[in-house]
Amino acid sequence: MTSRGAGTAFSRKNYRLSTEPEKARVTGIVNSRLLNDYLHRVFTNADGNQPAAAYRYQTSSHSLDGLCDAEEVGGECWGYPEVPLCVPFISVGAVSGLASLTMSQVAGISHVAFLLLSGKWIYEVLISSQGLMQIGWCTLNCRFNQEEGVGDTPDSYAYDGNRVRKWNVTTTNYGKSWAAGDIVSCLIDLDEGTIAFCLNGISLGTAFDNITRGAGMAYFPAISLSFKESVAFNFGSRPLRYPLDVGRGGYRPLQDPPVADLVKAHKLLGYLKNVIHIGIDVTEGKLVEKDTSMWQLQGEPTVLITLAHIFNYFSPLMCKVYLVEDVLMTFLLSILERGGAVEAHPLIQQLLDLMWLLMEEYEVHECLKQLLMSLLRAYRFSPIIPDLGLQIHYLRLTIAVLKHEKSRKYLLSNVLFDVLRSVVFFYIKSPLRVEEAGLQELIPTTWWPNRFTKEGKESKEVKEESAEERLRRRAYERGCQRLKKRIEVVEGLQVQILKLLLNNKDRGGGEASRYIFLNKFRKFLQENASNRGNLTVLCPPEYMVCFLHRLIAALRFFWDGHKAKTPATLSSEEAYVPPQLFYNGKVDYFDLQRLGGLLSHLKKTLKDDLAAKANVLIDPAELQAVTMDDLDEDEESATSAAQSQRPSAALAIGGALARPGWLSSPTLGRANRFLSTAAVSLMNPRRPLGTLEKIKVRTLSVEQRTEEDIEGSHGNEGLLLGRPPEEPDQPITENSLLEVLDGIVMMYNLSVHQQLGKMVGVSDDVNEYAMALKDTEEKISRCPKRRRDIHEELLKSQKVFSEKLNHLSRRLAWINVTIYSKEKMQDVYWLLRVCIRTIEHGDRTGSLFAFMPEFYLSVAMNSYSALKNYFSPVNSMEELPGYEETLMRLAAILAKHFADSRIVGTDIRDSLMQALASYVCYPHSLRAVERIPEEQRISMMKNLLAPYEQRPWAQTNWILVRLWRGCGFGYRYTRLPHLLKTKPEDASLPSLQKPCPSTLLQRHMADLLRSDRDLAPSFLNSVLNQLNWAFSEFIGMIQEIQQAAERLERNFVDSRQLKVCATCFDLSVSLLRVLEMTVTLAPEIFLDWNRPSSELLLRRLAQLLNQVLNRVTAERNLFDRVVNLRLPGLESVDHYPILVAVTGILVRLLTVSLCRAERATAVLLADPCFQLRSIQYLLGHTEPSALAAAAPATDKRHFSLHTYTEYISAEELAKVDKMLSHLSEESKQAAATTLPTSEEDLCPICYAHPISAIFRPCSHKSCKACINQHLMNNKDCFFCKATITGVDDFTKPASS
Repeated sequence: MTSRGAGTAFSRKNYRLSTEPEKARVTGIVNSRLLNDYLHRVFTNADGNQPAAAYRYQTSSHSLDGLCDAEEVGGECWGYPEVPLCVPFISVGAVSGLASLTMSQVAGISHVAFLLLSGKWIYEVLISSQGLMQIGWCTLNCRFNQEEGVGDTPDSYAYDGNRVRKWNVTTTNYGKSWAAGDIVSCLIDLDEGTIAFCLNGISLGTAFDNITRGAGMAYFPAISLSFKESVAFNFGSRPLRYPLDVGRGGYRPLQDPPVADLVKAHKLLGYLKNVIHIGIDVTEGKLVEKDTSMWQLQGEPTVLITLAHIFNYFSPLMCKVYLVEDVLMTFLLSILERGGAVEAHPLIQQLLDLMWLLMEEYEVHECLKQLLMSLLRAYRFSPIIPDLGLQIHYLRLTIAVLKHEKSRKYLLSNVLFDVLRSVVFFYIKSPLRVEEAGLQELIPTTWWPNRFTKEGKESKEVKEESAEERLRRRAYERGCQRLKKRIEVVEGLQVQILKLLLNNKDRGGGEASRYIFLNKFRKFLQENASNRGNLTVLCPPEYMVCFLHRLIAALRFFWDGHKAKTPATLSSEEAYVPPQLFYNGKVDYFDLQRLGGLLSHLKKTLKDDLAAKANVLIDPAELQAVTMDDLDEDEESATSAAQSQRPSAALAIGGALARPGWLSSPTLGRANRFLSTAAVSLMNPRRPLGTLEKIKVRTLSVEQRTEEDIEGSHGNEGLLLGRPPEEPDQPITENSLLEVLDGIVMMYNLSVHQQLGKMVGVSDDVNEYAMALKDTEEKISRCPKRRRDIHEELLKSQKVFSEKLNHLSRRLAWINVTIYSKEKMQDVYWLLRVCIRTIEHGDRTGSLFAFMPEFYLSVAMNSYSALKNYFSPVNSMEELPGYEETLMRLAAILAKHFADSRIVGTDIRDSLMQALASYVCYPHSLRAVERIPEEQRISMMKNLLAPYEQRPWAQTNWILVRLWRGCGFGYRYTRLPHLLKTKPEDASLPSLQKPCPSTLLQRHMADLLRSDRDLAPSFLNSVLNQLNWAFSEFIGMIQEIQQAAERLERNFVDSRQLKVCATCFDLSVSLLRVLEMTVTLAPEIFLDWNRPSSELLLRRLAQLLNQVLNRVTAERNLFDRVVNLRLPGLESVDHYPILVAVTGILVRLLTVSLCRAERATAVLLADPCFQLRSIQYLLGHTEPSALAAAAPATDKRHFSLHTYTEYISAEELAKVDKMLSHLSEESKQAAATTLPTSEEDLCPICYAHPISAIFRPCSHKSCKACINQHLMNNKDCFFCKATITGVDDFTKPASS
């Protein structure tokens, strides 16, 4: 073996500790007497005796052989019978159905076959998922199938921690509930005939006794588990986590531990400790005791050669996982037990130096890999104790190992992301058992808020805390602070690990750690982005949340550190990702969608913009070559050509381009090779454009990138190549940190946001139990004293709720500290601001904004939603610095980009629209919208007023409705009157927020409708069209529902049909509210007949209003019958919301100025569908005939606006009375003056109005209303399909 130290070469078998004995006493190393003393001290047994072999220092390798064999290993052996070898852990998962997996059935995996006839045996099972499993023992006589598993047959015995039962044909209660991460010990005593189980080392008691024994009755481990459940076995190939009297007379693991190797390893480790403890003072000629914590090799030849002898035997042993975990890891942990910072224990660094110096490279690699795997397992599955001491212990050793540069780089390159799921090191698991985690000691007093009413809404009455409640709350908060301090210690150690991995100054012996980490981190993101449906590959979201926060802390540490050294750069508070990263190909975005679509499409359509703005040229010849005939070109030839032509001044653009679905076949898939070999040239953007050299280059893959490709050098800007002119020329930070920041944003989008929403469920549970407890206590206070039985039951319920709340409040404290603390909230807020700045910078680049990945907009919206909904009430978003400005900047982004033509993805456009709709539902965010520049506000309103055709208009309509809510007729309610007694599913929904209308945005809307004569007709016609469709669909659906309800046979209406029906009703109401808003803000659009489309719009509006009124107000009609059914899913369908919306429109039309009111009245009465009784119905007036017919049903209450005085003001009711009187009078006059019209003179289209228009050139006739409405969409004649060139007024000749 060749040393990697000072150039000295050693061979494993050629070390000599001294020269020949016949030479001088001073040998050139140390004198022989001193050497003898040194060897006596080094090779001393643990009991202090020096074996004879220690005196033979001249025979190098034979001496240590004798030392290792001086005591017979068999004397320490337990004398186990031979047992077949077992793989260390067998992971079993995703088994279809209820599959029974015994050791004989997994022979294809590990060839395990344990046949136990006598003795006491143990094996351990790590519960990886806490679902349905039965673990235990069975015999060869057992036959399992899909219906019967372990414990379901006579000679099989199982423990089920999911259902907390034991199984042997029958089942009874046994043990405790298990959780993921628990370890179950399965024990069998074939001498006494008993089977028992332990959970995390705690005995659950004897489960079975008098088990079947005798000739041929051999037992072996067995398990049954359901679909997607997984476990891991340890039969003894690594140390048992909870050994029970292992040794003579105790329970023995199924697989023999390597006893001989263990004895040898412990002896060699003892010799190594002696070397560290004993020093040679050559000048004084004596041995000295040394402080082991500060030991250093210091180039002493005698010590080095002695160590080489020890490692000659020690090294092969350190390749075995059992010995690494039991010997090496235990020794290294003992070094750190003295406390203090990791830096105070340099001995571990010295030992790692020795390992790299004296061990073969493959031995060091295997040893380090096994050491990190053991550390990760120990950290992940150690029980939670109050001071988190175990987790801290393992993290400190991990830091100590990673502080060693060579070890760190090897582990980063080959182990941390490739073999291990290293993200586990950054996770702090939440204890499912409060008692075992010691939370009762940390938080002895529990407390929970009583903020909600029975309906689930926040209580309006702010009650003062009692003295007892105040004391409880403060004691609870102190306990939470104690817990927070302990968790912060663990989080600090985790951040230290990431700081080591992000070190970019350790360039000794190759690439710095940060650039290795970047490549591995990008691959990690790719795996999680590309396998979003494969749960076995994905990193669990709870791990991702913790990883994100630790990575943000480490990133900001390096970012601000660079700012301190280079003041011209930006601080982390101003961080953003520059737009050139999205199109210069230096960062791989896999197949993630861009705002403008596929990257290949963008490069073709925006190649001119890239050349003009970013000095990026894409060779047109290469783009034109993408035909199906060119897809078979040799990839390797293209690669070599690209590499040979790579100049120093021009670097590649690209990255892994998005792969469309049609490129899935092997043949078409070759197109991806073209897309990754686009010919481009990048020039320095600060020099004037000249003749650009077109060079075919290959996009660098993650593995091929170097530090220069990332950071740049000598005029090469690395990741920042292709800066657009809109981007400032100010340095931001180190380029590598920009890529880490980009990865953090992507990571939040992949799974962090979903996990933040999921953990809110614990807080919801606390609120529900708190309401249940409060309700129970009220019932106890009202319970009559004579009903002792009820009183006792209520007391039992009170006890159950209190115990559950105690448990949940402590668990909630843990979750609030680890996930929803103020520091975590600040991280998410910082990420929101990063996304806002990134979007703003990208927006300035014009068309190049289309290259930005969609997830930046998604994270901006989701992070704001998380801050608003998930972190309260523990922390308030209003307390964050710059909160108002951030809200306004996000509002500007939503207002501008929800209708941005550069964004083509349907999903992201819908998300932007929904985010804006939610934004205007809350007063503080609505005010932020009002604070954006006026030009942007007007542009937003203009986009909202675009025609409701060929676009998702429902959300647009919802936004307009929210801007109006609180101003309309009877439109000041939060929830519909008939739903007030029911509890909402989620009181925080945007639709359940209090009305907060915006008069400013309403004014912008009115100005736009008045000033733009084309905008108003197109918008209102589309609204009327959609209203006609939505209400017609609603009527059709309730007809089907009524028919199904009237059948004699029992029918169940499809819940989806009910949901669609309710949606159509809600759409109809919201469209009516938008029409009410328009009529109120700009009535002249309908009533100023100098406008070309006003009369037509008014007639269409009157027609639809009459149709709605007739359908809803008819006595015992279809609408009434369906409403009275009160079907689940149709809760929102009621008379009030739709009738008050129609009333608001009519009142506004008929109570304006006298002249215009007359026009509206005339149009309304002229409509054939108009019925005065529909207007009378609004005030509870009914016709005498209807009252007589309804006489038997005296208990039925008729609808009347007068019954809703809490929602409709007296002034509004007075207007309705006035309107009814006006219409009654006008209808009488119209009936008296109307002359009969012959059928021949009626319009042949509508049969409602007389003929008043004649078409050119075909001379067909109709009324003006029909032809005007027809010509809006079609120029062909109704009858002959000839193209209409003009329409003239028609008056019937008097003679006829």
